[in-house]
Amino acid sequence: MHYSLQDAVVFKFTNFQCKSYNGSWFVFNYYRLKAVSRDRVLLNLNGTVLHPAYNIQLHAKIYKKANGFKPWVLESTVDACRFLKRHYDPFINIIYNIFKEFSNVNHTCPFVGDQIVKDFYLKPELLILPFPSGEYMLRGGWYFDKKLIFDTNVSFIYVEDLLKRT
Repeated sequence: MHYSLQDAVVFKFTNFQCKSYNGSWFVFNYYRLKAVSRDRVLLNLNGTVLHPAYNIQLHAKIYKKANGFKPWVLESTVDACRFLKRHYDPFINIIYNIFKEFSNVNHTCPFVGDQIVKDFYLKPELLILPFPSGEYMLRGGWYFDKKLIFDTNVSFIYVEDLLKRT
């Protein structure tokens, strides 16, 4: 018998929502999910920062679905400009490592112009924390100069079936 952890995991997007609270500073040009196979869903996002942003905070929190989404264990607030210079927060670092190869968000502040995430899909091998099977939502609140500018909410499913054989 041969067991493969990669074949025994379903890790894919189920929903994606964005909302801009200040259209004079940040605009979502488009955001969508595209199913390309049974186990792979691509996330695409294009947003524009209309004025240079030097002071950016990210508040990220994971929710687990149980009669609605309930707060789960992981939550963090980081200075995004400082984090991009030195990856000092382990939780945000896991999130960043999962999506960085699909994005142009790979430089320090200031941020201005198009911010793109293209053909992003979830790779189970990059999730280095043990997760129980279930449906989750990662909420990101993005603050510029301590004002909430936009939210990103991405839902995903993680199912681990170690009895699946290859």
